Amino acid sequence: MGLWEAIQPPLPPEPPKPKGGRSHVPHRAALTGILFVLRNSIPWELLSQEMGYGMTCWRRLRDWQKVGVWERLRQVLLDQLSRAGQIDWSRASVHSQSISAIGVGKEGSLQLARTP
Repeated sequence: MGLWEAIQPPLPPEPPKPKGGRSHVPHRAALTGILFVLRNSIPWELLSQEMGYGMTCWRRLRDWQKVGVWERLRQVLLDQLSRAGQIDWSRASVHSQSISAIGVGKEGSLQLARTP
């Protein structure tokens, strides 16, 4: 499976435009713009000059964050990398938002419970 084929399913469908209006910037182009800005630490306005749709990318970043797209993309990419054997899990750490301590067990060991 190619990278775009893995990334595309978690993205929300294009909203309908019953009254017409400007054409929708494709998700792939918006994602390219978002990643370019974040990777290069440039202002969104400079992206507008380069690609012509900087504020659209900014709005897409905001909207996708609200509906959980970034977390779903992260999981899709981690799953794909793991299946390909590209992640060394021996050096992984656990974040406190996914695991919470519930007490101290025998011999002072910390007992953990997975949070939903």
